[in-house]
Amino acid sequence: MQIMNESDSRPSGAPGPEAIAERIRTAILEHRLAPGAKLTEAQLCDVFGVKRGTIRQALALLATDKLVDLEPNRGAFVASPTLQDVHEVFEMRRIIELAVMERLATGPGAKRLKGVAALLDKERGAFERRDFSAWIRLSGEFHTALAELMGNAALSECLEGLVARSTLMSALYESHGRSPCSCDDHAEILAALEAADAKRAVTLMAHHLQHVELKMLDRPAQGQVDLREVFGGA
Repeated sequence: MQIMNESDSRPSGAPGPEAIAERIRTAILEHRLAPGAKLTEAQLCDVFGVKRGTIRQALALLATDKLVDLEPNRGAFVASPTLQDVHEVFEMRRIIELAVMERLATGPGAKRLKGVAALLDKERGAFERRDFSAWIRLSGEFHTALAELMGNAALSECLEGLVARSTLMSALYESHGRSPCSCDDHAEILAALEAADAKRAVTLMAHHLQHVELKMLDRPAQGQVDLREVFGGA
């Protein structure tokens, strides 16, 4: 209800908290906003043409998803996960995604996987044309798209949050401009599912997630960022 009241006071055509949160979330997932980057309210107000109340609501939404840290008397920052956070998130991902592999491989068949195959083609295309932002986003969507085939909204929502946090972690611990998620690994996993080979699909996904986790190497986060440049044209 509070968001509705705030939206009534926004300038005509200005985005609401949910739309702004989605723009910031996308920038984080595409590595255009690094862990530790300060999200200055005044700059965000200027960029999106809204009042501070709308920005604060958007940041609160992102804090709920653990993508933003809200620090008293300091402001909002893109979250900076620790190595322990990395281990815990990937432990959860393994529990969920290996179960997804088992269920999908014994499901109705390959027809359900056509949409995922098309997504994999887009992922590979983004990699080949060196569009790293799209590649990073699509590599995460491969995993969430498989989970969505389960038809379990709660499971899909949980994994979507874990994948988002994983992508944030790769921005902190992986080399800039690269995704630790491999198109080739994805293609092998998809082939195992299409062949209804549950054992191979589970083994491949377990190896893939372990490989992604181990590739994350410690490096410092960036604290300063020009939000006008990140959200140019907003």
